[in-house]
Amino acid sequence: MTMNGEAVLENVRRYRTVASLYRQTAAFRPHQRESLLAQAAEWESRAVAELEAYFVARQAPSQPAANLNYHAPSYTPSPWQIAAA
Repeated sequence: MTMNGEAVLENVRRYRTVASLYRQTAAFRPHQRESLLAQAAEWESRAVAELEAYFVARQAPSQPAANLNYHAPSYTPSPWQIAAA
């Protein structure tokens, strides 16, 4: 799937909004705080991965300009994130 910079920024905005909602909810649910903050961290990681993948694709010097298509990263949580969940 090819995406442009505006679509990437929209995805990042959405991911960070979800992360913010998890953090806000954690403030009001102390018994679920750890789990909610882990979810917030996961969504922040998705936002960062989205930005990194986009800029890496744009800066790839070995590819001709016509082939600099952005491909959304397939998000896979790291082992420590799986263990924390």
